[in-house]
Amino acid sequence: MSDSAPLGRTGALIVATRGRAGAGEVLLTVRGSKETYLAWSDDPLPRGQEVLVIEVTGPRTVHVEPWPRLLVQQ
Repeated sequence: MSDSAPLGRTGALIVATRGRAGAGEVLLTVRGSKETYLAWSDDPLPRGQEVLVIEVTGPRTVHVEPWPRLLVQQ
């Protein structure tokens, strides 16, 4: 399996990030199952924030940015 499997995936933070001061944790669906990864971000992000994986930086470690959910107009 490729180490880039989480790249481009979205998920929710289950542990807040502290920006460059500390990693959080993100829950992603990869290869059909839920997996957790250490998540680094440029700015602090709260628990529950939806994020996009923009880079795989190491084994089970990713760089994320906020990913707003699209609102559906009725």
